[in-house]
Amino acid sequence: MAEHNWIKIILTPFSRVYGLITLLRNFLYNVHIFSSQKPPQFTISIGNITVGGTGKTPMVEYLTKNLSSKYQIAILSRGYGRKTKGLLFADDTSTASDIGDEPLQYFSKYGKNIVVAVCENRVNGAFAIHNKFPECNLLLLDDAFQHRAIQRDVNILLNDFNRPFYKDLPFPAGRLRETRSGAERADVIVVTKSPADLYDTEKEKIRRSIQKYSRREVPVFFASIRYAEPVSYNQSPVLLKNVIIAAGIANPLPFTIYLRSKYNVVEEIIFPDHHNYTPTDLQHLIKYIKNDTFVVTTEKDMVKLKPLAAESGVLDHFTYLPMEMNFGADAEPFDHWITNHTL
Repeated sequence: MAEHNWIKIILTPFSRVYGLITLLRNFLYNVHIFSSQKPPQFTISIGNITVGGTGKTPMVEYLTKNLSSKYQIAILSRGYGRKTKGLLFADDTSTASDIGDEPLQYFSKYGKNIVVAVCENRVNGAFAIHNKFPECNLLLLDDAFQHRAIQRDVNILLNDFNRPFYKDLPFPAGRLRETRSGAERADVIVVTKSPADLYDTEKEKIRRSIQKYSRREVPVFFASIRYAEPVSYNQSPVLLKNVIIAAGIANPLPFTIYLRSKYNVVEEIIFPDHHNYTPTDLQHLIKYIKNDTFVVTTEKDMVKLKPLAAESGVLDHFTYLPMEMNFGADAEPFDHWITNHTL
């Protein structure tokens, strides 16, 4: 702990410089020296100030599931971790190397009803979607809070309950992509990964901490992560007892804690976020498999590992844990807010 504090002290001056750079960048956008363009579609951005996992993927999926009956949805992502460049539309031949793991997950779940595209330049991507799919009238920008070159109609900011931005510092001493004041741009804030039984007094305390940096009229909602029953890679239900955890996500701790509470964890193998799995990785996992032991991954890992597991004939011993955003008591007010502020 003492060593960590010393490192933080040493890095703090660099964080101040980085924070000033982000403040200058935001100022130049605010006074229109840096230009931004409005896309043809009604646009909702989902993003964060903190580096790492705050629940953007479950949030995008929550909005997709709840709004797809009313709107023709397109999801636009940078496609982090892909080995390609430029604009690509997801289709049945797409792999994680082509478009990234999260876009592939979106397409695997909702591809028949929505458009999924990746492009580093969000403005170009939005107009390309409009040109090819003019019927799409709602654009979801995945991880775009800092992408100010593209305008948005609704700006959703996610704040991890366990790593709140209001207690953090900009990179490199902390995990913030910009200063805390960036929260002023949010139209709505969701505190993700909250305990399902969080007391109202604690919620109010968190709201007050957030409102030191956001606009006071901006609502703050709370959501937790809800895990479903495990599903094998061949899509059949499975009963688990002994498990090997394999995860390549930004913050695997909630995932591993949940599995430890439910099953006998034989081994935990953690990979970097957006890890591109190789046959060597698969062989490393297979060596732990027994008749009563299964590998359990996240859904994001599944879309990358499944082709390798199928090729090796071990699909039956690989399972994933579906997860979704659970707003609990805040579900109705949040859905009402989104409905009232969409189109």
